[in-house]
Amino acid sequence: MKFPIIVLSILFGVYSVFGEEHKNRVVLPATVYAVPGVPVSIVFRNAVLLAPGESMGFRDVASPVGSVSRDGSSWSFVPDDSQVGDHTITIAGKDVVVKVVPRNAGGGRDISLLIVGDSLTNATHYPNEIAALLNAPANPGWKLLGTHAPTRAKPGVRHEGYGGWTWSRFLTRWEPKAEQSGKSKSSPFLFPANGSDPVLDFERYFHTYCEGQKPDFVTVLLGINDCFHANPDDPSAIENKIDTMLDSADRFIAAMRTASPETEIGICLTPAANDRDEAFYANYKNRYTRWGWRRIQFRLVERQMEHFGNRESENVYIIPTSVGIDPLTGYPPDNGGHPNEKGYQTLGREIYCWLKWRLAER
Repeated sequence: MKFPIIVLSILFGVYSVFGEEHKNRVVLPATVYAVPGVPVSIVFRNAVLLAPGESMGFRDVASPVGSVSRDGSSWSFVPDDSQVGDHTITIAGKDVVVKVVPRNAGGGRDISLLIVGDSLTNATHYPNEIAALLNAPANPGWKLLGTHAPTRAKPGVRHEGYGGWTWSRFLTRWEPKAEQSGKSKSSPFLFPANGSDPVLDFERYFHTYCEGQKPDFVTVLLGINDCFHANPDDPSAIENKIDTMLDSADRFIAAMRTASPETEIGICLTPAANDRDEAFYANYKNRYTRWGWRRIQFRLVERQMEHFGNRESENVYIIPTSVGIDPLTGYPPDNGGHPNEKGYQTLGREIYCWLKWRLAER
């Protein structure tokens, strides 16, 4: 399945530092996933690059399922069992497929999942939400793999998520005096090799920390720390940061596929951040701004979709996590990049619905 960029008409002009070709451009995955009883949403503001103070709205929204909010800012849907199947919603003449999969997809099976990420994962709220959803009746038995189980983790919840981490850190971060399990000073995937520099060794990771069990699924939510510090006024600097990130991501994926070819790897699209300038000021003063990061994140999502799309033959998939979190109600007023409970729940639901789709397809 391809994940092309969808260009949608909007009512108001959009300014972009990337040039005239980016005006009136909305970036969305072509497919979103849903499960009966689980809310799914597309927040239009997450998908369009708007200058500070600029408003927007969509027209010509045709939706046989779900509904558009009264203010025209989002589309939402809570499917029921009778709506299992594919539905096409059309926004400004462009189609987005909503795949509703049975709530019992994967029932009677056992699955394992490894969750990898940065501080959004370290917070453990969305892994907790995934676990809670998997605990619903008619779901598969599940096991989360990983060395990190913070005190806020619910029973059985573990992951490899550490604040400030990047794709590159998981490939290179090594502190031989640090304990490996649950620590953020060393990558849990690195191991010494006959006295030489440590090597990325997923086979040994599975043997050492997972009782030899290989994951059926891996989800990765990284990219923020890889690209956050780029100069938003320099498009070439943004591209260079993203190039470096994607190179590290491909090395990670190649090593995972060598160790476990059947593992399906879900790449989470980087979520849009808080839409409040004051939230960024509270965290960063004037060093980093909402508008600066928004320009970087918008381009990052474009590149992620281009780079990871159409790679199902490699067991690599896109998880459409860039559009669902409301950039206002899904974030606290004083934090630029970390969602509140509602935002983390949305993130967990998006990943869960992708997992259920993959279970329905297997």
